[in-house]
Amino acid sequence: MKTELRGNSNASISLQNPSLFNNPQSSLSGALNGCLGSLDGACIEKLLLHCASALEHNDGTLAQQVMWVLNNVASLVGDPNQRLTSWFLKALISRASKVCPTAMNFDGSSTIRRRNMSVTELAVYVDLIPWHRFGFCASNSAILKAIEGYSKVHIVDFSITHCMQWPTLIDALAIRPEGPPSLRITVPSCRPPVPPFLNVSCEEVGLRLSNFAKYRDVPFEFNVFDHDPSSFASSEIMSQESSHDFHFESLLNHLTPTMLDLRDDEALVINCQNWLRYLSDEEKGNSVQDSSLRDAFLCTVKGFNPCIVVVVDEDSDLSAPSLSSRITTCFNFLWIPFDALETFLLKDSSQRIEYESDIGHKIENIISFEGAQRIERLESGIKLAQRMKNAGFSSVPFCEDTIGEVRSLLEEHASGWGMKTEEDHMLVLTWKGHNSVFSTAWVPNGSQD
Repeated sequence: MKTELRGNSNASISLQNPSLFNNPQSSLSGALNGCLGSLDGACIEKLLLHCASALEHNDGTLAQQVMWVLNNVASLVGDPNQRLTSWFLKALISRASKVCPTAMNFDGSSTIRRRNMSVTELAVYVDLIPWHRFGFCASNSAILKAIEGYSKVHIVDFSITHCMQWPTLIDALAIRPEGPPSLRITVPSCRPPVPPFLNVSCEEVGLRLSNFAKYRDVPFEFNVFDHDPSSFASSEIMSQESSHDFHFESLLNHLTPTMLDLRDDEALVINCQNWLRYLSDEEKGNSVQDSSLRDAFLCTVKGFNPCIVVVVDEDSDLSAPSLSSRITTCFNFLWIPFDALETFLLKDSSQRIEYESDIGHKIENIISFEGAQRIERLESGIKLAQRMKNAGFSSVPFCEDTIGEVRSLLEEHASGWGMKTEEDHMLVLTWKGHNSVFSTAWVPNGSQD
């Protein structure tokens, strides 16, 4: 999506030091050429790119000048462009404090608040806009079709949404014509340090699911896949506010049929909701043994011979090594939730503030960190599909009933939301015609009837 497709921010700013822009030799003057008087999304993006370039070249003076201009237009209570800019500014200040120690005297702070939610608050969070519900609905429908005829089902759930997907599936299993299967759900004991954060343990979540399954007469078992705590002793620190305490390589080493208690008489489902982005996509070398953690995970999963693998994530490329490239893609993609929230939540809504703060947490990681500390590494649905095919999977089409269910879900939300089907049977959630989330289903090659 290009910024020029969006409406102007209509930002009215008062430049307290206009002499910065009167010097024809000024780099900042060139950066702002044609922008003053109409600081719309395209101009803000231009400023962000100049700031990124300055930081990449350790030009603290130019970076500070650009951030001063961005500080004049950024506002947490402004229009979508202004609110998004405020979070980019915080992230840029955070990065600048690492590469250019010069004091940055701006109103914003680079610290992004992290608040743990109650289960009730998390349910509201997930329901706020259809990003999560779209994935849940499409995935559950594909899972129900894949496990038809099975009396035992085992779901290994890699997700960041604390099992919020499963009450709906349990409801559907309870009314299955042939009766509900016995259901086992296994989750890792740790998850990436990203929102949404919950103030109860995995075990407590499992207990609540167990009580709900008992109420719906669905035989149920919940297991937490534990790790050796010593494997995390050398974990890196992302920042004082966010510990990188989830060692993915250790997780992969422990992903074995024995550790997961896989059983031959069960239909195995692998569920990946917003998960693969947190596995590094950087290859260590040219041999198969040196493949990225992302590819190694898919190879391991394929070896389990699951009856279905469902993968849902945001449809954007945010794994580029170039800061400028990441800023361009991030600014144009993350405008979507800010614009969507504009349609139904007041500017001072606590729900909106919390949700946008969580997006700010993501922006900070994308912009402020590099290497292992940058864990937000989204790839587009097209790239993911090619990765799945390279790993030996074939895509599975969503049935018409699934498509109908998703369309009905979207009718409950703002009219800007839509859905389309792309290559490899991929369902894509759109906002005003722009891709936001993709949902896919896969089986190992040779598993389809």
